[in-house]
Amino acid sequence: MLTRKQRDLLAFIHKRMQRDGVPPSFDEMKVALDLRSKSGIHRLITALEERGFIRRLAHRARAIEIVRLPDDLAAQGGGGFQPRVIDGDRPDTAQPDAALPSRARPVAVDAVELAVMGRIAAGVPIEAISEVSHHVAVPGQMVDRGGSHFALEVKGDSMIDAGINDGDVVVIREQDAADDGDIVVALVEDQEATLKRFRRRRGMIELEAANPAYETRILPPDSVRVQGRLVGLIRSY
Repeated sequence: MLTRKQRDLLAFIHKRMQRDGVPPSFDEMKVALDLRSKSGIHRLITALEERGFIRRLAHRARAIEIVRLPDDLAAQGGGGFQPRVIDGDRPDTAQPDAALPSRARPVAVDAVELAVMGRIAAGVPIEAISEVSHHVAVPGQMVDRGGSHFALEVKGDSMIDAGINDGDVVVIREQDAADDGDIVVALVEDQEATLKRFRRRRGMIELEAANPAYETRILPPDSVRVQGRLVGLIRSY
């Protein structure tokens, strides 16, 4: 049995992971639950982990896996829920399928091939990139069937607290508008492309890093063009 705050936090994390492909920051969780400090979020996260609803992944910044959802939450939009982090165990190929444990049985995967348009800065902006460097296969459920998507390799660590590391490949849905809090590919002065959290404030555009070592860039609206919104992330080990 979850408390109301535990359930609200689990629902918020699930919604953001479905939308962005990465969990929200502790600051965003604090604001969403109207708590005064992040220590309350830490306690709720620990309680959810102890009850088997989430798992924190070691050695990764703010990496959370949702293991399961309560029945009432699943019924409100989490039906068919599967954890976003895939078990990496590799079964013995000589073992017949019927003898494999259920979690290791091969399944048909709906995959989509996307063009990787080069590298995107999650740090100091780099020059905008428009040439395809290679292609990558991504799960079909990561992309919207009605939209156009592309992928970029991340360079830098300014989004590390959003779970985005140097060398990750991000999946981007092409669009020219964004809501406050979206992680976007922004083109600055038609020359530099960067991956940042997008916000509007006092008639200006803020491109916010997810790493306290980097300052938020504040720019006039006519110098920033949104190229797309983050919808997924692929990491290799």
